[in-house]
Amino acid sequence: MPMKFIDDLYEYYKDRLTGDEEDAEAVAMSILDELDRRDVLKLIGEMTDEELLSMFGLYVFESLKAKMAREGLGATRPQDAPPVH
Repeated sequence: MPMKFIDDLYEYYKDRLTGDEEDAEAVAMSILDELDRRDVLKLIGEMTDEELLSMFGLYVFESLKAKMAREGLGATRPQDAPPVH
């Protein structure tokens, strides 16, 4: 069951969304600019266990991707590694 906050947000913006990922990013960044720590913690407190784990999993995934990119991991394949088909 999706979080009520997301449902309300979608209802408010749905007539202005085109379905592009950039739309979701713009809405998310706009919302984050308006929220303070207390607001965010209140919304997190309303999440189900599944939503909370999903959010944290996405955070871990994106953070690891960003760290690997900063460290240059995955930018090149070792010469002795076989090609992946």
